[in-house]
Amino acid sequence: MSIYDIPLKTLDGNDTTLADHEGEALLLVNVASKCGLTPQYTGLEELQKEYQGRGFSVLGFPCNQFGAQEPGSPEEIATFCSSTYGVTFPLYEKVDVNGQNQSPLYAELTKVADDEGNAGDIQWNFEKFLVSPKGEVVHRFRPTVDPKAPEVISALEAELPK
Repeated sequence: MSIYDIPLKTLDGNDTTLADHEGEALLLVNVASKCGLTPQYTGLEELQKEYQGRGFSVLGFPCNQFGAQEPGSPEEIATFCSSTYGVTFPLYEKVDVNGQNQSPLYAELTKVADDEGNAGDIQWNFEKFLVSPKGEVVHRFRPTVDPKAPEVISALEAELPK
């Protein structure tokens, strides 16, 4: 199954898939509102604004599995993201990224290894997966890698549709 076919829900509860993003480079990120890494929303939004016209989007997946750092309702998450960080990129329903109730999307994403060859469980909030316009997961960046880090920017630019 392609990542474009996996059933998802938008933050407001509507059924969807990633099919609308086929042909784009994507950065999928498990996000949280009450995490020490939450300021990464700034960099993620900057990437969204800088590259959205070039076939790119950030996609946020709220997750409450790490220190209960995303306890809010969908409405609270949406309000926090827009009012605090001006987030314009798509947000999806809260998901489990690890464990027995792991989202099927994250079951696929976590098969991919990071630059050190480590695949498997998400380590913390703000782990990032770069997906090519063909739907292939091409890079995995651990949580402490800033969204605007040179290695993220160069990988992202290499995947932009030509």
